[in-house]
This record gives sequence, structure tokens and C-alpha cells, in this order.
Amino acid sequence: MAVDRRWPLALVRGAVPVALGLLLWVAMAGGEQERQQTLKGLPGADAGGFSHRRRHNELLMAALREAAETDDNVAHRQVPWRK
Repeated sequence: MAVDRRWPLALVRGAVPVALGLLLWVAMAGGEQERQQTLKGLPGADAGGFSHRRRHNELLMAALREAAETDDNVAHRQVPWRK
């Protein structure tokens, strides 16, 4: 059984994009540790920033919970509303 001459060309055409994708993935994954170090150095990465963000998220969730429980349109309330 003779091998068709087009098979090697088809294999190369299929393997080249896969190899390029693998090389790009390796190149991008190589800088992951450097990116993590950069993110640790950002101003919001300290414990105070986390607690502030957590409190902000709690207030947002409370507002969403209240909006879900009522039939009123909470978006049209006066601005200085506090719980």
C-alpha cells in the first residue's frame, strides 16, 4: 500500500498551528510569577484594603437583598438613605 504524498504535508499543516500555540502558551505562562509579585505590590493588596472591599461588598449585597425583598423601586429613593 503506497502512502499518499499529501499526508506529510497535511500533518505539517496541522502540527504547525499546534506548535505555535504551545510556544505562545509557554511564553505567556513564563511571566506568571512576575505578575503575581506585581499584584502583591499594588496599593489595594494590604489587609486594610481587603477589609474595606469586604465591607463595601457586604453593603452592596445588603442593598441587593433589600431590593429583592421589596416591591418598591429602590433606585428612585432619595440619596441619603441609610440603614
